Amino acid sequence: MAPSQKSEKRHLLTVLLEDYFHVGAFNRLIQSGQWYRFETRFAQNTRKALDLLDRYKVKATFFVLGWIADQQPELVQEVAARGHEIASRGYYPRSVRQLTPEEFREDLARAREALQHASGQRIVGYRAAHKLYAPEDLWVLDILAEEGYAYDSSVMPHTRAAQQNNDLRFAFVHDTNGRRIWEFPYSSVRLGPVVVPIAGGNYFRQLPHSFIKHAVARWDRRSNAPFVMYFHVWELDPEQPRINASLLTRLRHYRKLDKMEWVLEAYFGKYKFVGGAAYLGLTTSLDESNTLVNADDAVRTQGDRLPIAEVSSMPSQLPSSHGPVPGERIPASIIVPCFNEELALHYLSKTLESVEATLEKDYDLCFIFVDDCSTDQTWNSLKELFADKPNSKFVQHKQNLGVAAAILTGIRLAETEIVCSMDCDCTYDPHELNKMIPLLTAGVDMVTASPYHPKGAVRNVPAWSWSVAIMT
Repeated sequence: MAPSQKSEKRHLLTVLLEDYFHVGAFNRLIQSGQWYRFETRFAQNTRKALDLLDRYKVKATFFVLGWIADQQPELVQEVAARGHEIASRGYYPRSVRQLTPEEFREDLARAREALQHASGQRIVGYRAAHKLYAPEDLWVLDILAEEGYAYDSSVMPHTRAAQQNNDLRFAFVHDTNGRRIWEFPYSSVRLGPVVVPIAGGNYFRQLPHSFIKHAVARWDRRSNAPFVMYFHVWELDPEQPRINASLLTRLRHYRKLDKMEWVLEAYFGKYKFVGGAAYLGLTTSLDESNTLVNADDAVRTQGDRLPIAEVSSMPSQLPSSHGPVPGERIPASIIVPCFNEELALHYLSKTLESVEATLEKDYDLCFIFVDDCSTDQTWNSLKELFADKPNSKFVQHKQNLGVAAAILTGIRLAETEIVCSMDCDCTYDPHELNKMIPLLTAGVDMVTASPYHPKGAVRNVPAWSWSVAIMT
């Protein structure tokens, strides 16, 4: 085949529309209830992906979280308007192994409703948030078929399964109780007894391009099944914020992000790609009753230092309660000690926006940031993120003195009777201040919260780090 000549075979292109902090690698660090604290970049990354596809006149299936459809329906509508299929990735990126069959059905229904409302398309395709492994996870296909889905693209055939049935590596029809559904597994190549994924995403970034390129070309020449390729929109964003995860997770997520765009362009210029519904000859227009039709037919068709303030004079008697008084906002300071927290500051910024929104009705807040002589860009980043907020103060230690000294410095700067402190990385959820401040009643000078309390918990810390902290 000449370099300028495109293969006439049609292959499948699937795009995962999700943000960098949605991915499974960060599941143990970040729960869905904390997403609002992170800088969202999925909209700009999705439009970058759409522009790339437009340049090569490629149409794809976008697997989208129902949560995103509810948050930004106009973005999902734009993807559909630019000629791409919208399919389901569930509502939240949860593993189906964590759900009962009934919970899985509920998640499917919630996601489908959100996606159909936003896109105006019938939702006929599905990809699980976490890979499925044949044959042990094929019960998921049973439920998808019963719910009227025409195809799934979630199965990653591992070596043992492929040794037992090599057909699981290629598109196949799954039959269940008289219903049928197509499965388009992640594409892979056999190296002796071992099965190696070559479908896209992290495999494109980590494995040598020459190896993948030859494997895809061999697939195109020899296989009747479509090659199934995918990428995440966040993989087109080398400048995305870094999350302080384990070394292995960081390598997996961030390594060679700048490689993805040119690799995709190489394949877009050489092969023909379509979405799942188009490959099966399905229409995705909604009928009047908004129900799925023809799913079985698809199977058949194929520096600045502030001075340290003097200790504020304190009143001789505390008021009877520091809880909110109707019509009156109580002054309160929140101290944030920081040491080498450059990577955590965007997360902190989003969290403090939410904390302020929660407390501002009852409390007039002042945030005091104390940089304990950081050696990274913490100080400059603090000023970039918070300097335009009039209720912020900054102070920098000339030498590292430790977290206790940083909190004391913040207390000296505080000009309010109520002074709170929190961790910069939000290990302990600062929204708890909304419950803690009102506990400062007469005779109560200090309120603390502890993860060792029977109802305590820790967020945003890897399990290995937390276990080490407990033992030391």
